Amino acid sequence: MALTESTKENFGDCSDVLARRRARSAWLLIAPMLVVLSLVALWPLVRTIAFSFTDASLADSGGGNFIGFRNYIAYSNGVWSGILVDGDWWRSVSNTLIFTVVSVSLETIIGMVVALILNQDFRGRGLVRAAVLIPWATPTVVSAKLWAWLLNDQYGLINDLLMKIGLIEVPLAWTADPDLVMLTIIMVDVWKAVPFMALLLLAALQLVPKDCLEAARVDGVSRLRVFFSVILPMIWAPLTVAVIFRTLDALRVFDVVYVMTSNNVNTMTMSIYARQNLVDFLDVGYGSAVSTCLVLIILIFTMVYIRVSGLRLGKGD
Repeated sequence: MALTESTKENFGDCSDVLARRRARSAWLLIAPMLVVLSLVALWPLVRTIAFSFTDASLADSGGGNFIGFRNYIAYSNGVWSGILVDGDWWRSVSNTLIFTVVSVSLETIIGMVVALILNQDFRGRGLVRAAVLIPWATPTVVSAKLWAWLLNDQYGLINDLLMKIGLIEVPLAWTADPDLVMLTIIMVDVWKAVPFMALLLLAALQLVPKDCLEAARVDGVSRLRVFFSVILPMIWAPLTVAVIFRTLDALRVFDVVYVMTSNNVNTMTMSIYARQNLVDFLDVGYGSAVSTCLVLIILIFTMVYIRVSGLRLGKGD
């Protein structure tokens, strides 16, 4: 029986009402979370940005005086000052970017290899999957301290093993040598984060239809071509999410670097530089400006990366 126009309009009105009710219910359900998030994240961020325009100091009980953009850039008596002309800040930015690019790239590649291996059928696969997660489950401070002991140039196990097999003649100062310290930090971070990438990519691989893989195998397509032509396009979205999460962690890295090298200028990251100004130098205003710049860099990177990834996804559809 055909529906009349008035009946169709009534159905449409009912659908709109239900949609509005669902929207209101959704907002009511997430309202408590939004309130908590505002208290623990948004408000401290707003306060940090506000402090960045003052000369506040932990040595002074007052709230500091408003000084405008002087913490960011200022010119006085023929001298430029502020974060934007601070060589130590830009060195920390450079260190952070190098650490991020190299570590996330290695973690993605190695994590993909591990995920592909764990996705195969073999005896003891469940036990291997659980064992792989041990580095990720270990607290970062604990793992960083453990590696600092292993890499110690006087009593470290790593140097002892390398000397016994003849790869080195004298102990290496892994966490003190300017030529080795960044590589050492990246190595430890890769060891720690590869299980995270492998777990996310393994979950994505589980969703790849086995029929497509079987058809490619029957047609005699090489494994490498199957990976790039079939598997990679199907897991591109989860891979993008995993890379974004790891990149955000890498850009704000603090614990592993600080535990192993403290305030070493060769590995000082943006987070450590912010901590140095806030805690060591007691300069709340300047430290807040550094933290604000850190947030802006992370925000810009995230927006650009999501935008670029979204365009690629759109082209592949």
